[in-house]
Amino acid sequence: MRTGLLSAFPFLAMAAVGAADMMGGPGIGLQPMMALGPAFAGLTGGKRRTALVGALAMALSIALSLYNDQFGERRGNATLISVAGVSVAALVATAMRQRREAELANVRSIAEAAQRVLLRPVPRGAGRLRVAVSYTSAVADARIGGDLYEVVTSPHGVRVIIGDVQGKGLEAVETAAVVLGAFREAAYDEPDLPAVGERLERALDRHLLGEKFVTAVLVEVPHGQGTRSATLLNFGHPAPLAIRHDGSVHFAEPPRRCLPLGLGLHGSDPPSPHEVPFAPGDQLLLYTDGVTEARDGDNHFYPLDQRAHLLKDPDPEGALEAVHQDIQEHVGGTLNDDAAMLLLRYRDYSVPRRPATEE
Repeated sequence: MRTGLLSAFPFLAMAAVGAADMMGGPGIGLQPMMALGPAFAGLTGGKRRTALVGALAMALSIALSLYNDQFGERRGNATLISVAGVSVAALVATAMRQRREAELANVRSIAEAAQRVLLRPVPRGAGRLRVAVSYTSAVADARIGGDLYEVVTSPHGVRVIIGDVQGKGLEAVETAAVVLGAFREAAYDEPDLPAVGERLERALDRHLLGEKFVTAVLVEVPHGQGTRSATLLNFGHPAPLAIRHDGSVHFAEPPRRCLPLGLGLHGSDPPSPHEVPFAPGDQLLLYTDGVTEARDGDNHFYPLDQRAHLLKDPDPEGALEAVHQDIQEHVGGTLNDDAAMLLLRYRDYSVPRRPATEE
């Protein structure tokens, strides 16, 4: 509806000018305002449409000049020259705008294609786990963000990463590529998560410039049938949300806060791995700060732990979609920051009781 109104506005403006001039009677001389038509057409329309509006504005200006007995006179001629000049300028501006829009669309399509290649689809199943991912890109001019995630099935267990690169744009994508490339290799080769984290630190130390950094959390779920816990390694990232089979909910906070990746080789101690209960019937939700920092109209953050009951769909993708829709309702539209979520469940998952946090 809004697009249709903008498209009709040049014609409405010229019709209003013509009606006002006719109602005012001969001598009022509003025909210079016919230039509003091509001026507005150049803002939204294409070249052909702008040229059509310009021609119509010239025809109406001539008609009004005749009606006001100004055709052929100095004032009438000046009006026609002005309308013609604005029409030509609007046509040139339209051509330049369309060229810039085409260039921007091309750059965006290439960048988004690069990000899709980078954030390749994660497997729906990994070891004994079922996995689902939800990723929403921000509505900023730079649609490419720095959120990253990956799932690797290694001889040591299923290993997962979710992270957030400082900044946006192609530079953030390049940094995310470094992290993901290093993780895909290290997650398969290294015997434990601290060794994987050290590989990521070294990779970023070689590639990052200045004070750039990446927050991330690594997760390892061993392959054994008797597995009752998951190991986490947190590099300054929001703590995952753990939903137990009995309905209890808590954030899996690390024993101490540590610096993000890219800053850990500057004298600080690396994070320590810690275990969280993770048995059949449990869920582990990893996410980026675009989820918990989503604000509503009253500037309130999204209460993720209070929405854990939405993760009840037997299909993990359906469960994440329910949370995603709830976040959009919370903000009243689209997000202002990238938001990624990654849900881990065992294959024999069954719907738990309602979390205690839900009223």
